[in-house]
Amino acid sequence: MSFQTIIGQERVKRLLQNGLNHNSLSHAYIFSGANGSGRRQMAVALAQAIYCTEMIDDACGQCLSCRKVEHRNHPDFHWIEPDGASLKIEQIRDLQKQFAYRSTASQTKIYVLQDADRMTNQAANSLLKFLEEPTSDVLAILIAENGHALLPTIQSRAQWVPFAPQSVRLLSQQLIAEGLTPNLVLPAIHVAAGLEAARELIHGNWFAEARNVVIQLLTEALTSIPLAMLTVQQKWIKSEWAEKLPTFLDLSILWFKDMIYCVSGRQENIVYKDRLDWMRQHAFSREIAHWVQCIEHTLELKKRLRFHANPQLALEKWIIDIQGGC
Repeated sequence: MSFQTIIGQERVKRLLQNGLNHNSLSHAYIFSGANGSGRRQMAVALAQAIYCTEMIDDACGQCLSCRKVEHRNHPDFHWIEPDGASLKIEQIRDLQKQFAYRSTASQTKIYVLQDADRMTNQAANSLLKFLEEPTSDVLAILIAENGHALLPTIQSRAQWVPFAPQSVRLLSQQLIAEGLTPNLVLPAIHVAAGLEAARELIHGNWFAEARNVVIQLLTEALTSIPLAMLTVQQKWIKSEWAEKLPTFLDLSILWFKDMIYCVSGRQENIVYKDRLDWMRQHAFSREIAHWVQCIEHTLELKKRLRFHANPQLALEKWIIDIQGGC
């Protein structure tokens, strides 16, 4: 994976490539940012660039070393993910044991801790042994959604690399250039975490139909509560999509935001662009405050469902709420 295949994050690329060019990489980095911002891809790209036998400041992606990193079977590249809900001390101790041996294929050993902000206190304290006594042949990459959740002692011993949210415009351009339907690209990149997740969502057989069902339900909710209740019953509750309710509700929030954009004259931000004519006819039937309340009702519904509320009763109440806005 070349740095150039990662969308955006130009500042991060320059930082890492300068380090590669001048042999001045830090012994430890904290890649901090939202899910989908490219942190994992950047960690892989950096490891490939370090081991690549063809290039200095990037990865060719084709040499044996690059392919081994991509497939996570390079003997000196270690990727550690949480065991259950957290990274545990046993995982860090096992890493220490592996690092006690000499590198087998290169002069540098690399370890990546995925979701490093989910380390137990014992694991974090054990990790300090790596970071307090850095060696020239070891590089650590700590991937965290919230880098500030790491121990201050860990933060002080690693170089902070913030990742900005990926540009919706750039993501949509990339996916549309791949031949994917714009009507699916726009909602997918808003509800999925990053390019790969959005691409996978669009290729899912259910997503296009789910989008249509959300549009059907929300247009019915504004004009006919009985029809909306029937749609909830048949297509949201008693269907193979029942487990997809969080995504349905995320798509609903995008719909309500579009109504706000329509009323406020910001139509360039609308996601459901193929429904713009309908929105122009109906968005002004309510005040902006109504559509804001609809978003609030939807967020509250998501919270209730997480706490195991009865889905049918909760959704029926939601339909009444968004129809009346109160």
